[in-house]
Amino acid sequence: MPTPSKFISSARRHRRRWPLAAAGVVLVGAAAAVAVYLIFFKKESDFSDPNAAFETQPAPPPPKKPKPETFKWPIYGYTPQRTRALGADMPPPGRKLWTFSKGHGLIEFQPVLANGVLYYVNNSGMAFAVNAKTGKKRWGRKIGSLVASSPAWNKNRVFMVTLTPGRVWALNARNGKVIWKKSLPSRSESSPIVVNNTVYFGSENGTVYAYRASDGRKVWTYHAGGAVKAGLAYNNGNLYFGDYSGAVTALRAKNGSRVWSTGTSGASFNRSGQFYSTPAVAFGRVFLGNTDSFVYSFVASSGHLAWRHSTGAYVYAAPAVATVPRLGPAVFIGSYDGNFYALDARSGSVRWSHNAGGKISGAPTIVGDVVYYSSLGQHDTSGLDVRTGRRIWHFPHGAFNPIIADGKRFYLTTNSTLFGFAPRKSKAAKQKARAAKARSRQQATSK
Repeated sequence: MPTPSKFISSARRHRRRWPLAAAGVVLVGAAAAVAVYLIFFKKESDFSDPNAAFETQPAPPPPKKPKPETFKWPIYGYTPQRTRALGADMPPPGRKLWTFSKGHGLIEFQPVLANGVLYYVNNSGMAFAVNAKTGKKRWGRKIGSLVASSPAWNKNRVFMVTLTPGRVWALNARNGKVIWKKSLPSRSESSPIVVNNTVYFGSENGTVYAYRASDGRKVWTYHAGGAVKAGLAYNNGNLYFGDYSGAVTALRAKNGSRVWSTGTSGASFNRSGQFYSTPAVAFGRVFLGNTDSFVYSFVASSGHLAWRHSTGAYVYAAPAVATVPRLGPAVFIGSYDGNFYALDARSGSVRWSHNAGGKISGAPTIVGDVVYYSSLGQHDTSGLDVRTGRRIWHFPHGAFNPIIADGKRFYLTTNSTLFGFAPRKSKAAKQKARAAKARSRQQATSK
C-alpha cells in the first residue's frame, strides 16, 4: 500500500490526463489539416530529374543562306517539331519595306510563308495571300467570323481551321479557291500541321482529327480528356499535344493510337492547369507551358516528367528551342508574369531572364543569334541576344506572335498590320558601302 505522500487519487489522474488527450486531439487535427492543405491547397514546386533521358545533338553545320523566293516557313513554329528557330545569319530588322493592313481585324497569329507568298488569317475570319517582296495582296477570302490560329501550307494548298463556324478548310494557294471544307461538331483554334499528306489539328470538344490533305477524307479521330486548343507537334512518327484537362499526350500519327498520356497537378487545390501552349520537340524532350505557371519538359519516348519550372503566372506561350552559343540547349519562353526566360533544356534552370514590363502571351522566334518576342502588356516587340538576354532591337508595336524570316526579309505581325523589313546592314556591309561611295567620289573628282 502506498504511503499518503505517494498516493494520487483517480480524480487527480483524470484531471492530469484530459489536457493531454485534448492536446493530442489538437495535434491530430492539426496534422489532418496540414495533410488536407498539402493534398488540396498546396501548389507544386519546381522539379528536375537529373537522370531523365536527354538526347544531345551534334553541333549543326554553319547555316546556309535561304533562297527567299523559294523558302518555306510552312506551319506555325516553322518545323514539324515546332521549334521556332531559323539558323540564318541575319542582323536584326532595319529598313521598313512595306505594310499590309487590309481587313482591319486583329492578327493574333503570324503568317506562314511559301515561295515568296505570305498566308494568314485575321480574327474576323478574312484569309489573305500577300506578296512577300512587295506587300501587295494576291487574294483574300472570307472563311468564317472568328479565327485564332495560323494556317499550314503544303503542296500549293493552304489549310485553316475556324472557331465560328467550326470548320477545316483547304484552299488553293494560288487563288484562294476552296478545294474542300469540312464542318466540325465544335470550334477549333489549333494551328494545323501537315505530314505525309495528312492534316492534323485539335478542337474544343477534345477531338484530335486526321484528314487526308488531298481530298478531306477523315483518317482517324482521338478523344482527349479536355479541349485541344494548341497545335500538335510531330517527331519520329508521333504527334504531341497538351489539353485543357492538364494532360500531355503522344499519339501515333498513322492511326491515332495512344503512345502515352501524362497528367499534371501544378495548380492549387490539387488541380491541373490548362495547356494552351503549342509544344516544341527537341533533344528527346517535349517542352510546353501551362496556365498553372509552369513550363514543363517531358521525355518524348515515355512521357516521364523531366522538369517543371514555375514563372509565377500563366504561360500561354509556345516555346522556341535551340542550341545557342554559350548556353547550349535552351528553351525560350515568355510568361504573364512580365518576364521572358531562357531555360536550360536539360534541367529547367534559368540561364537568364529579361523583364518585358508587361505580360507575354505569344510565342517567340529565334533568327540567328536573336530571339524575338512581342509583349501583350506593352504592345511592342523586342529582339534579345540569345546568349545574354540583352535587348538589341525594339519596335513600338506588337502584341502576340512576332516575326518570321526567309533569310532576306523579316515579316512582323502586330495587332492589325503585317510589316516587311530588310535586315539591318552589318558593319562589314556599311564599310563596303562607304568604300564604294569614296571610290565613286574620287572617280568623279578625277574627271
